Amino acid sequence: MTKIKFAVIGQGNIGKRHSEMIRRNAEAELVAVCDHHPREKLDLIHVKEHYYLSIEELLEAHPEIEVVNICTPNGLHTKHSLAALNAGKHIVCEKPMALTKAECESIIGMSLQKNKKVFCVMQNRFSPPSAWLKKMVESKVMGNIFMVQLNCFWNRDERYYLPGGWKGVQALDGGTLFTQFSHFIDIIYWLFGDIKDIQARFNDFTHAKLTEFEDSGFVNFNFVNGGMGSISYSTAVWDKNFESSITIIGEKGSVRVGGQYLDKVEYCNIKDYTLPAFKPTNEANDYGGYKGSANNHPQVIANVIDTLKGRTTETTNAMDGLKVVDIIERIYSLRKENRKS
Repeated sequence: MTKIKFAVIGQGNIGKRHSEMIRRNAEAELVAVCDHHPREKLDLIHVKEHYYLSIEELLEAHPEIEVVNICTPNGLHTKHSLAALNAGKHIVCEKPMALTKAECESIIGMSLQKNKKVFCVMQNRFSPPSAWLKKMVESKVMGNIFMVQLNCFWNRDERYYLPGGWKGVQALDGGTLFTQFSHFIDIIYWLFGDIKDIQARFNDFTHAKLTEFEDSGFVNFNFVNGGMGSISYSTAVWDKNFESSITIIGEKGSVRVGGQYLDKVEYCNIKDYTLPAFKPTNEANDYGGYKGSANNHPQVIANVIDTLKGRTTETTNAMDGLKVVDIIERIYSLRKENRKS
């Protein structure tokens, strides 16, 4: 059995997660990792793979690497993705793909030039309730979709925005929708398509001393394919995450998937339909002082391997990654207007 050879760029919380999931996959080999911090500072003395302080050193030393996982701060995704693609590697890019649509286009252009794949990490697509919703919408079990409401209410406080870190810095972070909630923007796009006629309001309730952008917002819009939707989000929730939920009102019924991480079907009333049983949802990623979305990274790595071995196609391709960035960029273009009002 030929193993796919990986490298991981960035060894923060999510980079360590990627590294571990690669190690656990029998068809994968983690060749090298890198971070701008020395391994001693990150408590990675035990790491057996080759360790580098720059992506350039890593790529030069290991031409055998086939896939590079980009797990660096958001604002560095474009630089590191282009470097890996230019070296002839496939890439797996953590969300968001980049911070602007133009940067995404540059990544896609390089991938086409080098004939390499771009896998975008949107692991919430692997959640059993999300996969169920996808089938429901595609099969039109609910008829025409009238309304969609997405709520994302999380906690991100001083335990998360540590002094000297990149989180909360506009140029490296990008904003709450990029770092915390792009997974859920992706679910909206994946299920219902693109949006238009966007209106939005933003506020910064508790993060004035922690971040360079808003912590909360209301967004409403129409879907290009018909129906209307809204997104309510906040990282100003006290102490711990509250919920991530989606409510769908359709012609023939209504559903609500909720829980802290879009992991529980809380309501389902559809004409002539019986709710099926679901496989258990994976636990949330636990980073100590805070939690993130469900730990579906093993499925992400498996999809990369299955795709490269010709057994399937990308779960989230580069164009999907671009559309998520495009939608967030269009929402955030309204922040300037919000400040003037």
